[in-house]
Amino acid sequence: MLISVFGSSVFGVEASCITIEVNISSGIGYHLVGLPDNAIKESNYRIAAALSNIGYKLPGKKITINLAPADVRKEGSAYDLPLALGILTASGQISAPDIASYTIIGELALDGSIRPIKGALPIAIQALNDGFKGFILPKENALEAAIVKDLEVYGVSHLNEVIDFFNQKTKLSPVVVDTRKEFQKQLKFPEFDFSDVKGQEGIKRCMEIAAAGGHNIILIGPPGAGKTMLAKRLPSILPPMNLQEALETTKIHSVMGKVENKGLISVRPFRSPHHTISDVALVGGGAYPQPGEISMAHNGVLFLDELPEFKRSVLEVMRQPLEDREVTISRAKFTVTYPASFMLVASMNPSPTGYFTDPYSKLGPSVTDMHRYMGKISGPLLDRIDMHIEVEPVPFEKLSETGQEESSESIRQRVSEARKLQSLRFQKNQSINYNAQMGTRQIRKFCKLNEEATSLLKNAMERLSLSARAYDRILKVARTIADLEASSEVLSSHIAEAIQYRSLDREGWMG
Repeated sequence: MLISVFGSSVFGVEASCITIEVNISSGIGYHLVGLPDNAIKESNYRIAAALSNIGYKLPGKKITINLAPADVRKEGSAYDLPLALGILTASGQISAPDIASYTIIGELALDGSIRPIKGALPIAIQALNDGFKGFILPKENALEAAIVKDLEVYGVSHLNEVIDFFNQKTKLSPVVVDTRKEFQKQLKFPEFDFSDVKGQEGIKRCMEIAAAGGHNIILIGPPGAGKTMLAKRLPSILPPMNLQEALETTKIHSVMGKVENKGLISVRPFRSPHHTISDVALVGGGAYPQPGEISMAHNGVLFLDELPEFKRSVLEVMRQPLEDREVTISRAKFTVTYPASFMLVASMNPSPTGYFTDPYSKLGPSVTDMHRYMGKISGPLLDRIDMHIEVEPVPFEKLSETGQEESSESIRQRVSEARKLQSLRFQKNQSINYNAQMGTRQIRKFCKLNEEATSLLKNAMERLSLSARAYDRILKVARTIADLEASSEVLSSHIAEAIQYRSLDREGWMG
């Protein structure tokens, strides 16, 4: 008897339907074809034990199973549940006339319980697009999948529940989630607050500008100046995620199996990988492509502490994602694209010793040391960072003050107002949400300068020998500064402030 059951395969951050054809005929054997990986090949042992422990058995006949399309490689243990149901139905041990109306996914334990899977959200989206009536999956993933409207989602914890459901001995209650209500309920802000930071008013101003325009930023200062402390508080002044951003972020984390029992992810991600990270771990890839840290930081912040300590090859692979807001992984037989729209926040010491800018330090580096240290970061990468900020240590008088510092909430309100202006400005271009994403055409249209501002920028370009990309960065930052002041024009004062935020373009950093 031939039976078709439907599962799903996740490739990148998208899913595709997999048809599981189970045929039982006379003879003996178990044949699984359709490019399964080792985890799927071993499924017959898990299925045999699970069926035995709940009173069923593998039929003593020839079992042929095809995973179609047969030329697409399948991976993971999530096919256990549909395989088991297909075998039971094809052998006549259960009656499931409407089994083809459901997408079914789940890993089996030896006692028949069902373990969670990865990629529930993209699978649910694809199931709806393919016209399936419902989606049966592990209970731990049900909230995540139920975000998708107009699809019946059934969370189950044991194989017996699914068998009784198809035998019509019991009814399963679909999991219902009010997406907008769930989004608002979970909406919260990071625990770190700028009110904890004493002094550093100038740096807080820089962070506000960076947050308002979505600009990449690098903090340069000696050890103990507060670079990491400031970076960790940047998410607290970013505008809350909207529903679309939350869905995009949840989709990526779903593929990595990081959304169990959480539903929507409503807090902007903050990723801080160690400097020993490999280029594959940062941008994604592998034999079975997985998102890297830069995709996990989508719609949030990627913090690289001590930037020169990262391998140069690792830093260089970020150049294309920083420009295109996505990362493409190419292999001989496939290409996968992951979203990677994140704010890059980096920190570094000003010299190998860390005290290059400290006038009282006797640990000054040599010219050779400075060249070697700064040479770890390429010019093209620095050009893609909009703001270079010097962070000085906080003096004792500021640290000992008892007054209340400005909270993240008040800063976030100003940032949100500036983002609203940008939303109105780019409402006809859905690919651009804030100033840092502007291309050359948008820069020329929205960053027009008067004669005074043009002259000031021209002098800065000539004196600092800035690249064309740095020229664009200055205009973008100046546009954001103007937005924070609700100014429709980019004035010379805005250009002057933006130029100050290109510290690494000045003379003196190389000894």
